[in-house]
Amino acid sequence: MPEVASSGPATSSRETAKSCSRKKVQLGSIHDAVRAGDIKQLSEIVERGANINEVDVLHKFTPLHWAAHSGSLECLHWLLWHGADITQVTTRGWTAAHIAAIRGQDACMQALIINRANLATQDDRGCTPLHLAATHGHSFTLQTMLRSGVDPSVTDKREWKPVHYAAFHGRLGCLQLLIKWGCGIEDVDYNGNLPVHLAAMEGHLHCFKLLLSRMSNGVQALKAFNDNGENVLDLAQRFFKQNILQFIQGAACEGNNPEDQETLAFPGHVAAFKGDLEMLKKLLEDGIINFNERDDNGSTPMHKAAGQGHLECLQWLIKMGADNNILNKAGERPSDVAKRFAHLAAVKLLEGIQKYDLDDENDIDENDKKFFLRHGVEGSTDAKEDLCLSELDKTDARMRAYKKIVELRHLLEIAESNYKHLGGITEEDLRQKKAQLESEKIIKELQGQLEYERLRREKLECQLDEYRAEVDDLRETIKKIQVPNLVAMEDDSGESSKEKRQMKKKMPSGGVFIRSLSKEIEKHSSTGKLPDRKKISVENAVVDSGQGPQGPEGHLEKLLTTRQKQDQEGAERLVAHGKCR
Repeated sequence: MPEVASSGPATSSRETAKSCSRKKVQLGSIHDAVRAGDIKQLSEIVERGANINEVDVLHKFTPLHWAAHSGSLECLHWLLWHGADITQVTTRGWTAAHIAAIRGQDACMQALIINRANLATQDDRGCTPLHLAATHGHSFTLQTMLRSGVDPSVTDKREWKPVHYAAFHGRLGCLQLLIKWGCGIEDVDYNGNLPVHLAAMEGHLHCFKLLLSRMSNGVQALKAFNDNGENVLDLAQRFFKQNILQFIQGAACEGNNPEDQETLAFPGHVAAFKGDLEMLKKLLEDGIINFNERDDNGSTPMHKAAGQGHLECLQWLIKMGADNNILNKAGERPSDVAKRFAHLAAVKLLEGIQKYDLDDENDIDENDKKFFLRHGVEGSTDAKEDLCLSELDKTDARMRAYKKIVELRHLLEIAESNYKHLGGITEEDLRQKKAQLESEKIIKELQGQLEYERLRREKLECQLDEYRAEVDDLRETIKKIQVPNLVAMEDDSGESSKEKRQMKKKMPSGGVFIRSLSKEIEKHSSTGKLPDRKKISVENAVVDSGQGPQGPEGHLEKLLTTRQKQDQEGAERLVAHGKCR
């Protein structure tokens, strides 16, 4: 059986160029053609009668397994297009999806997912592709599967979940990703081990600290026992993991809560940001991170190194095969980040290896080979292809794929036309018909509402006309009533003015009364007795009016009574004035 292990560091570009310069040879089997990524020979071999699902005698791999293993993406597409069995398994129960997860071939994984590969299939140990991607540290392939909707809490025969595998093998990037997707870090396996127990027994300090910081109670996690009665300290002592022991003892001596002792970030990104090349190499060589791993902002270690202008880190990452065309969430490549922070040497280095600029192209010309040579899709961020395809081979593959698109579009148009001629209706026609019915329904409702409003308006206008007629009638009535009243008022005003003039003539001034009253007061002032007020008022009333106490007119008596009251008040004031003297 071939060695199916995690893909190690990529070869340098110089070594790749040398290996790719070798001449192609005539391949004898379908498996050799797939491993070599030779689509033409694959097609010819199948045309000569080879079985597309033929099993390799030595390794028990089908051509589809070999395509996923070697990253022969075009061959994998061709095999799936021509009906290769996507469910066929190896002797260990691996499907093509398991192989792609082990090798970190995320582009192949995406193709398998589109073709409805079952990611819940378990191998002979109960592992799904998700377990295997977490085991080998392929975080981007892991994320591709998680986005497809696969269950991240599935267990194998040992009741290990993907988070247990990531903790046991020290895959920090995968562990962070699984925690973000809600995997239970407090779930135990069949031996009662938490993921933090597994990280402690293997000495993965970064994973150990991350798990402690994310658990509900870090102190309790340090004291938690598995089914064998061992806590993390016991496991670290038994397996001689000094880094774990030092961390636990340091936390105990300082008296700090371990979960607050250090804020964990992406260590590879931190090393690249600080320009710590030795730490970056160690993290990559130990498999804790990979060189194209992304942080929460979508940035890779190359973005971090470019932003700080660390040329040594950039040169080493380029040599290891890091992808300089990856975009972060801000849509920036590492060269763009270097430009933003004005690191000219880093810009020159990165732009020297820049393959293309999408802003320079507008249209795709299927016959323009230079276009397909300049442009390519961002490849796997976990592992580079194991194939030695030259740029010319990749260009030819892109051109073939685009021509296939054009051909299939034309065939699709013909098929839709034939379907319509036979009386069928397409999904697009159904959507249009549904939209038309909805529009007609809305129009009908609006027309009904418009008719209702029109009738309502007519009714209101009729009422308004009636009210206006009423107002006019009332105005005419008011005019008729006002004319005689004005005439009567004029007559009344004339009579009243005459009466007033007569009254003024009849009524003399009140001076006679006052003078007579003052004489009486002077006459009796020596004796201290006041004159009889009634007598004075009657006499003066007779003097003033020139008549008896009862006049011929009743209303004149009223006036006299009022005048008498006024005279009495005046007399009292005069008496008071005399006493004061």
